[in-house]
Amino acid sequence: MRRPKIQPIRNKLDITDRVQVRVVTRRLGVSQAELTALVGRIGNSIAAISKEVNLQRSSRPAAPAPEQLPPAAMIASVETAVTELGGSTETPG
Repeated sequence: MRRPKIQPIRNKLDITDRVQVRVVTRRLGVSQAELTALVGRIGNSIAAISKEVNLQRSSRPAAPAPEQLPPAAMIASVETAVTELGGSTETPG
């Protein structure tokens, strides 16, 4: 007798399937432990998991990167460091 192969539900995450877990962790940028905690708290809906991950990312305060410092402040900090070391801050020319 031929029996149809049971198709997995596409919008649900099977936490026991290693391939699904690896794909979702890479796509969302979370660790396996974080994903397991999210599934335990929210459920196994991939849409709900991705929504929660995006919500958590947007609620984190962004730390200012060094590139975002004003150029004058960066130049002043370099000049003070150089003068403390006994060097010259004048440009050759």
